[in-house]
Amino acid sequence: MKIKRPKSPLKKKADRGFKGYPVATVAFYGPDDKRATKVAVGIVMNEDEEPETMERWFAEDDVRNNLTIGKQILEFIKSHAVRSVVMTDRIIGCPHEEAIDYPEGQKCPQCPFWAHRDRWSGDILH
Repeated sequence: MKIKRPKSPLKKKADRGFKGYPVATVAFYGPDDKRATKVAVGIVMNEDEEPETMERWFAEDDVRNNLTIGKQILEFIKSHAVRSVVMTDRIIGCPHEEAIDYPEGQKCPQCPFWAHRDRWSGDILH
């Protein structure tokens, strides 16, 4: 029997759907598809714009279960008067950043799980 965890306040906000701008985008990253060690939250002020502000949080444990990080994300969203939240439903890639943590055009040497996977589906690429 699987125990169902209550929805996080962040997930509840995402489930409300589009309520207008500003929009917070929430994406999870990890060394594999099981543990998210990074969450990135961007604030998009208007349609067809890139995020104006971006914050990232990191944890050794899973950031999705870290109450302190969850509270900080909610405070960040509130401070930008966010009306809508869009959130990935899975881990979408490596927590390291190309051209910052490893050379551009290469695979992350610390996350071999993602080396030959599609970040959106998790499917192995040939």
